Amino acid sequence: MAKKKQPVKEQSNAKYVRWFWALFLTGVIAFVLLFLSASAFGDLPDHTVLENPKTNLATEIISSDGKTLGKFYFNDNRTPIGYESLSQNLIDALVATEDIRFYEHSGIDGRGTLRAFAKMGKGGGASTISQQLAKLLFHGEGSKNIVERIGQKVKEWIIAIRLERQYTKEEIIAQYFNIYDFGNNGDGIKSASNIYFGKQPKDLNLKESAMLVGMFKNSSLYNPRSNPVGVKNRRNVVLAQMQKYGYITERVKDSLQQTDLDLNYTPESHREGIATYFREYLKKFMKDWINKNPKPDGTKYNLYGDGLKVYTTIDSRMQQYAEEAVQNHMIDLQKEFDIQNTPDRNPTTPFLGLTKDEVDGLLKRSMRQSERWRKMKRMKKSDEEIIKSFNTPIPMTLFSWQGDIDTIMKPLDSMRYYKKFLHPGMMSMDPETGHVKAWVGGMNYRHFQYDHVKQGKRQVGSTFKPFVYATAIDQLHLSPCDEFPDVPYTIEEGRWGNLKDWTPENSGLTYGGTRTLKNALANSVNTITARLMDKVGPSHVIDMAHKLGVTTEIPEVPSIALGTVDLSVFEMVAAYATFANQGVYTEPVMVTSVEDKNNTILYQFTPKTKDVLSEEVAYVTVKLLEGVTESGSGARLRTQGAEKWNAMYREIMTGYPYKLTNPIAGKTGTTQNQSDGWFMGMVPNLVTGVWVGAEDRAVHFRSITYGQGASMALPIWGSYMSKCYADEDLNISTEAFKEPETLTIRVDCDASGNASDSDALQNQGTVDDLEF
Repeated sequence: MAKKKQPVKEQSNAKYVRWFWALFLTGVIAFVLLFLSASAFGDLPDHTVLENPKTNLATEIISSDGKTLGKFYFNDNRTPIGYESLSQNLIDALVATEDIRFYEHSGIDGRGTLRAFAKMGKGGGASTISQQLAKLLFHGEGSKNIVERIGQKVKEWIIAIRLERQYTKEEIIAQYFNIYDFGNNGDGIKSASNIYFGKQPKDLNLKESAMLVGMFKNSSLYNPRSNPVGVKNRRNVVLAQMQKYGYITERVKDSLQQTDLDLNYTPESHREGIATYFREYLKKFMKDWINKNPKPDGTKYNLYGDGLKVYTTIDSRMQQYAEEAVQNHMIDLQKEFDIQNTPDRNPTTPFLGLTKDEVDGLLKRSMRQSERWRKMKRMKKSDEEIIKSFNTPIPMTLFSWQGDIDTIMKPLDSMRYYKKFLHPGMMSMDPETGHVKAWVGGMNYRHFQYDHVKQGKRQVGSTFKPFVYATAIDQLHLSPCDEFPDVPYTIEEGRWGNLKDWTPENSGLTYGGTRTLKNALANSVNTITARLMDKVGPSHVIDMAHKLGVTTEIPEVPSIALGTVDLSVFEMVAAYATFANQGVYTEPVMVTSVEDKNNTILYQFTPKTKDVLSEEVAYVTVKLLEGVTESGSGARLRTQGAEKWNAMYREIMTGYPYKLTNPIAGKTGTTQNQSDGWFMGMVPNLVTGVWVGAEDRAVHFRSITYGQGASMALPIWGSYMSKCYADEDLNISTEAFKEPETLTIRVDCDASGNASDSDALQNQGTVDDLEF
């Protein structure tokens, strides 16, 4: 019988098996060769680049209580944080949405990749978090060219594997959150969480975290400000993914999906946020520091890209209270000023005491001093062309306390409009450490960049008088209880450099009897201040002011006793702080240290102090200044009920009554025509100075009732201190000033003729102190 032949089908199957293995091995070899030849698609980053990816890092400004005040950056507002600073909600949302097997793979998700190939990408992408990080770090958006895209994909795989070898899973997650651009200057998760929710990443709740993770899909498309509906839908997809993989329950998912985004949009720009004027000062400080402190290799640090950390003395809470006090009072003050300066009441509004020709001359001078004039001059425009442009209506946005106004106006008219505004300057400082705790250089940095703390200098009025009194106490061993006659006093022509006789007048032209020094300073009696100046001489007073920290040159004439010199809020606060610090001057400090992106300390401040006065003289001066708030122009800090009979209290004494009962040393100041209002106030561990006035001295209140320092500046101090005292964590002192161990000068003179508190209350709002 013949042998049976093998079936043809069996031979055919063997052929297919061989083809399968040949194709499989070819595919594997091709895949390997693709990896090996990846350099053909461009250079791959080496390990040093992976360790230090080239991203611009913003310089972060950090408050003394650990809050971010702002940042310096050009394009990238990025501040990296560690994994431990991320909310667990962020981490869970990211893994559930982007890479559920993140903790199982080593950079490439094999299952996801096979699925993507099998479904030709229609079932979702296969990029792991590590691959997405590689993409963001080294080439950004994928190419639309298929060949280039394959090359990019291979590079992503290789870099992802390298990232997994060099970093922990936690570090990769942190890098991914740090590198992503969330839009609206939200570069990195720290900026984004603060901009969209006003929070640190650690504090983000579940739905906030889901929204931010949802933006990873495309932050340009899913922008919460321009596309809130789309962002909400995308957030809900993330919540669904978290429920799908067991991070949250279905009930939680359904509940959160019904909620709004609840944004707390807080833009981070150079002209917005808190401490804007201080940040501008700090920019100049840092640029100067950078010029003097190069890197070890000799190159300069980049303020906008090297990720420096600048630790400041500003307390974010006190800064917030200061800005609130300034804003609240300036709104009330400006409203009253505008009421008193309507065209029917004042034809040359907002200027007082000027003729129409004088107003025209003032505006022409202002026009030539303006930034618009300077810019057009740089463009080689003629004076005629520039003047014409000032009289040509253009679209513009004007500041108002009710919100910005979009309008069409002549630049010359807008200039006059802005002249009417009263401006503030305020600084608060710890007298012992020199740490500046709050700095408010103006009312709105976007519209008014001029800093009235350090840049601006104005006549200080009677706030200069304590320098005269301190000199007299130091030289003549005078007591606050010593009495002098309150009668007109003349320093003759030729004495102390006088070109003619000088006889200063008291406010209200009131004289008579005798006054103690404490009573005289409390009520800003000019005759007695002039008498003291004549006893000690201008040069000694100037020397005292300079020792106290005043750097401005002061003319050597007797009239400086009444505050004719222009000084800054910065100088005045530093000087008064010496009295509160037992006679030791401490230079104001704004920066405690600077670190690089690796937390290496580059700069650490060294306190600068000097002995100026004995403890006794400083203490006696403080006791004199306490009289101002006990029975003088500052007594309204302690009173209650005045708003019932005095309309001024209802209209502009913002925050009244302040109900402050603790020891307070202070001094009001009012210059000629009420052009400048000052209040300097001290407690043992905090000295704060406030100035209020308009850009031009011809813009001022008509009456001293509203225009005195006790009305214009003191309410800001009172409101600010009330807020600080309400925050017990700040530990603002309510104790008495420290008395020196040896005290040879009598300071207790309550029975020596001081006005009673009830008398002081009746006189408030009628008279204060004048420069002349």
